[in-house]
Amino acid sequence: MRKPSWPWLAAGALLLAGWLYFTPPGLLGKADAIAYAVCARNPAHSPFFGSRQMPLCYRDTGMHLGALLTWLFLAWRAPRHGLFPRGAARWGLGLLAACFVIDGGNSFLHDLSGHTVLYPPNNVFRLFTGAGMGIVIGALLYAAFHQTVWRQWTAQPALTTTRLVAAFALVGAASALVLSGNPLLLYVVALVTTGDVVFLLTLIYTLFGIGLRRRENTARRWGDLTGTLFAGWVVAMAQIALLDALRFAMTHTWGAFPLPR
Repeated sequence: MRKPSWPWLAAGALLLAGWLYFTPPGLLGKADAIAYAVCARNPAHSPFFGSRQMPLCYRDTGMHLGALLTWLFLAWRAPRHGLFPRGAARWGLGLLAACFVIDGGNSFLHDLSGHTVLYPPNNVFRLFTGAGMGIVIGALLYAAFHQTVWRQWTAQPALTTTRLVAAFALVGAASALVLSGNPLLLYVVALVTTGDVVFLLTLIYTLFGIGLRRRENTARRWGDLTGTLFAGWVVAMAQIALLDALRFAMTHTWGAFPLPR
């Protein structure tokens, strides 16, 4: 087991203490601060439970819910499978990504011009196209992680056509629950999706760290990754803290960017 070194432990402790001190209080306050680094947090594009805005907008909520559920589903059905999708599964991911780009572009142009471009944007489309992109991100990152990290990994596609259909049904059902407006359910979704922001960034920086150190395909078990994963988490939190600080310095609010008058 490669434990985190003392410099990384010290950096992580100081970073976390400072971030916890300067960000809004409470569990949802911390979730807001994580979302603040990656999401515009436009109230008109965001779900609410009661009078409380969710940390992430509909599109980002769907994306991170989809990415996390896809990762967990593949970890159950395809442990350590490291090849990227092929055939129909690859085309399916391409279609989901295209829907995300089209709906995002349509929404952006509508907000920019005030006029309908392709169709009137709405939050249901934002949620489900975001969820579809989450499947794409989760599937590709899952395969990249396993083919990069493990000394022994299974040279088969992690996401097959059958698994894509199952993941689509799972993520679609979970996304539909977001529309229920149930406060307890949305509270859990708020924490899970913002937790996935940290999770994804940690995995990405872990892969960067492995590449920079030329340690590909050396780990036998999760314990061998303890130090590298911790370093990835520190860098992820440093990015979140830096973006929080820059945005707050510009806007002086933890909410959406102030609208021009």
